[in-house]
Amino acid sequence: MATSDVPAARSTLRILQHLGRQRGPVPASAIAAALELPRSTVYRLLGVLQQEGFVLHFPESRRYGIGVAAFELSSGFLRQEPLTRLARPILAALVDELGQSGHLTVLQGRDVLYLVEERAPGRPALVTDVGVRLPSHLTASGRALLATLPPNQLRALFPDRAAFAARSTGDAEHDLGAVKSYGELKRLLESVRRQGYAAEDGDVTAELASVAVAVRDHSGWPAAGIAVTFARAEVAPEAWPALADDVRRYAAELSRRIRGTL
Repeated sequence: MATSDVPAARSTLRILQHLGRQRGPVPASAIAAALELPRSTVYRLLGVLQQEGFVLHFPESRRYGIGVAAFELSSGFLRQEPLTRLARPILAALVDELGQSGHLTVLQGRDVLYLVEERAPGRPALVTDVGVRLPSHLTASGRALLATLPPNQLRALFPDRAAFAARSTGDAEHDLGAVKSYGELKRLLESVRRQGYAAEDGDVTAELASVAVAVRDHSGWPAAGIAVTFARAEVAPEAWPALADDVRRYAAELSRRIRGTL
């Protein structure tokens, strides 16, 4: 590659990264201003990206957004499971240090999907096995992730009371799930932000509790949640903040690896 091609390649990647961080399509002029690039350069690169399917042009609104080819790249990312590969040794080290079972989740709609589970020796099997989906508002890792979302996105995920599914225990009088409305969820997530970690106490499995923190990617967006689960009788609530501090250290390490920093 000629040296003169490198700045164009870098600018192209910056445009794609910028579009990927937006909540919707944006004007070319806004892209140029945000990236401090000449408008002519932005329009030229957007034209190439549009031809190759990485960018969509919305002529009525004169805006640009991420295209199907960019989505296919993200699908390749998922197929290669880099997040799982990066997280597994970190989670194993966390479990070895604490002696409690741990897991990694990602948000999928209103649910969390469990990607990695590390069970500590002598600890009981959990319902949070790999591939399991649970309502995010009931789980510690889900609450940690929801607490990072902007209000409009949170409201879109939970538009009404029907969105607050409880986890059934088989006994209607004892179904689990303390959060049953958007107001309750907002208050809970405000508490999560204040204390810097999320917790659940018997909302997923009776007599078990969890603490969790969110893992941020290079743009500050929540890439995943890391949680540890323990017997409620063995760890008093006053010890949960210290436990969360340990989880936070490992989450920070995963975040550094996701961002490709040392």
